[in-house]
Amino acid sequence: MQPNTLLDAILDEAGISHAGLAAHVNQAGRARGLALRYEHTAVARWLKGQRPRGQVPDLICDVLAGRLQRTVTLDDIGLGVPGEATSQHGAGLSGFVERATALWRSDEQQRPHVLGAPAVTGTPAVMPVWEWENPPEDVDVSRGGRHRVSMADIEMLRAARSHYEQLYRKAGGIATRARIVGFLNAEAAPLLRGSYTDATGRQLHRATGGLVAIAGICAYDSDAHGLAQRYFHQALRLAKASGDQGLGAYVIALLVNQSLFMREYRQAVAFAEAALRAAGKHITPALAADLYAMQAKAYAHLGDGTSALSCIRRAEQAAERIRRGHEPDETGYVQPGLVNVQVAEALLSLGDLTAAAEHAAAAVDTPAHDRGRVHRLAMLSQIELRQGNADKAVHTAVEMAERSRGMESMRLRDRLRAVREHLVRNGCAGTREAAELIDGALRVPL
Repeated sequence: MQPNTLLDAILDEAGISHAGLAAHVNQAGRARGLALRYEHTAVARWLKGQRPRGQVPDLICDVLAGRLQRTVTLDDIGLGVPGEATSQHGAGLSGFVERATALWRSDEQQRPHVLGAPAVTGTPAVMPVWEWENPPEDVDVSRGGRHRVSMADIEMLRAARSHYEQLYRKAGGIATRARIVGFLNAEAAPLLRGSYTDATGRQLHRATGGLVAIAGICAYDSDAHGLAQRYFHQALRLAKASGDQGLGAYVIALLVNQSLFMREYRQAVAFAEAALRAAGKHITPALAADLYAMQAKAYAHLGDGTSALSCIRRAEQAAERIRRGHEPDETGYVQPGLVNVQVAEALLSLGDLTAAAEHAAAAVDTPAHDRGRVHRLAMLSQIELRQGNADKAVHTAVEMAERSRGMESMRLRDRLRAVREHLVRNGCAGTREAAELIDGALRVPL
């Protein structure tokens, strides 16, 4: 079940509480000869994605129409006929925009049914990727709204994406998320509802897609995996509307990364293949390198060493073709050394400690922003412990803990805990001291 953000948004617009809606629905039901006894708990279930039975969806429309003094349809409240509006294309781009902005609003208001929603699996997880890769395309994305969207507006969105990406790298997703979601609501939503030509609209959707992807990254970094997935799916739809296959492939790389975290290894392989296949010549060397490296990790976890090594070779070949200044802003995260640490992780899963150590050391020896450096140091520390180099591992772990100061990130905390666990298991005096330093970092609440 996906949270019903449209119903949440329209209830807020109507100024009606959960208990108030339940009472009005009961009253409207009595007028139709129905004996309904709904309470606020039922409305809470509807907001979490449960569909009301029988005539109740129509009664909700009637109640809200009377309150707002306008027609309210089942699609307006997120209760259209099942199967008809499941496609991102089914209700058109304008319908997608309303659903997307409703989610941003619910996120900014920290609605529990949105923040706590689990990530979907199976067909609901695959369908947005399939829709991105296959027709129909958006023939015309122009829109006639009140505010005329200018290139200055689009430049502002691009600058904001860069700003929030840098903030995420320095402070973590937990600290950044509220800021970027507030920006989406205040600035991006009115622009999407504005007036623009097809050409301007494609650039607008591309710029917004880049921002929404960062919002998804911040949600992922905050352990809100269902919300992150919904942001990634939104970014994919915006990429489709922009006509930029490369942007779509970048968003799928984010979904591949999340699939790896969720241990959905076969899905990770399939998504990476979809990105590489659909983007084709539009894919950049940096993105291809990252996708192949993540595929290698997935194959390694699946125990398919042959495929993992083949993907490692492709990742390394693509990394050699990366030319700074010839990559879009979104792939800036593929810095020198990133492929090394990805490959090190794959080789570690395959049990090749010597090669894994070489790649991890090369990654640490390459300059990186602080967040990336923490991940690289964590990988190197774990490998050094596995090799029996406790002194080196302790030194590496201490630097990792120091580098993580000031960052609010659940993913970095996962790294810290994993290193701590390895240190404690080793049991040497120096490892205990490093573990205590990590404990101090973990004690600070996020």
